[in-house]
Amino acid sequence: MEQLQIAIDGPASSGKSTIAQMIAKELSLVYIDTGAMYRALTYAALEHGIDVADESKLLELLSHMTISFKPTADGQKVYVNDTDITKEIRENKVSQNVSEVSAHPHVREALVKLQKELAGKHSVIMDGRDIGTVVLPDAPVKIFLVASVDVRAQRRHLENQSRGISSTFEQIKADLIERDALDTSRKHSPLKKAMDAIEVDTTALTIHEVVAKILEIIKQKMNEG
Repeated sequence: MEQLQIAIDGPASSGKSTIAQMIAKELSLVYIDTGAMYRALTYAALEHGIDVADESKLLELLSHMTISFKPTADGQKVYVNDTDITKEIRENKVSQNVSEVSAHPHVREALVKLQKELAGKHSVIMDGRDIGTVVLPDAPVKIFLVASVDVRAQRRHLENQSRGISSTFEQIKADLIERDALDTSRKHSPLKKAMDAIEVDTTALTIHEVVAKILEIIKQKMNEG
């Protein structure tokens, strides 16, 4: 396959990461989880007692961090320097602060630069909030996933339970509603559907049905171009 860029955007818990990983495996693409990068910085800031509202300190922290991904038999792992933080970045305290971290324009600039560099080296599938609009605006395949907030909250709750993370459906739903508002209203790189993105509603679909639908879209786009 020639070098390919696939952008997947959508709100929190719309299934982006799971779906992107499955497609990456199917098409032998490099999967770049941009949301995990913001979560990694958020987690590191909280661990170091850094105020997530302090952009300059976040940037200083980021300059001393290495964020990397490693595929394993149990799924992709996220590392800060040499420490596996895959589980930790999904904890409630990170979820409740990551939108504020990702709203800082210079933080976004630094991470977007890294994301673009990664995409320039490999055929990639990348998911996040601003992939089709900012990070990979020329990607030939752009998908925008949506799902009802109740379905997204239930998915996140079940995911937390499987990972041993304590949570309640009500709190997760409230967090998602707040995060949606922050993500769509922030001044820099807000969550929005790219003009040429294809919307896929995952509310009533299984993961495998969504993957099959997106694979068909990719096939059609490749045949067209």
